[in-house]
Amino acid sequence: MKQLCYGFAAALISISGSAAAHELTPTYPEIRPSYIDGVSVTRMKMWNRRSDALYYEISVFDKDWTEVGFATSNRIMKMEYLEHRTFEIYFRDEDRDKVSYICTTSKQLKQDVQSTGIKSRICSRVK
Repeated sequence: MKQLCYGFAAALISISGSAAAHELTPTYPEIRPSYIDGVSVTRMKMWNRRSDALYYEISVFDKDWTEVGFATSNRIMKMEYLEHRTFEIYFRDEDRDKVSYICTTSKQLKQDVQSTGIKSRICSRVK
C-alpha cells in the first residue's frame, strides 16, 4: 500500500510539473472610451511561459462564443520565451456590450515536427 501511495504521488508531481501555459492579464479587463470617437479600448498584458510556442493569436467572443470584430496592431504576435507584451484592443462602441471574452491562443508552425502540438488558450472575462 505504501508503494502505491509513493507511486501515485510521483505521478502527480511529474504531471503537474510538466504543464505550462502563457498568461493573460487582467483577468477581468474593463473596456473604456478611446481617443477616437465611436471606438472603445482595453489594454491587455501577456507573458509567454511556453518555450515551445512563439506565436499567439488574439480573438474576441461574445457570451455565446461567437466572434466579435476588433482591431489591434497584430492579431498574431510573435513572442519569445518569457517575453512580456502589452497590447491594446479596439472595439466599435456598438459592439462594446457584446464583448464577453478576450482570448489568446498558442499557434504551432506547420513545419514544427519536434513540438508536442499542445494548444493553449487563455481567456479573460470582460466586466
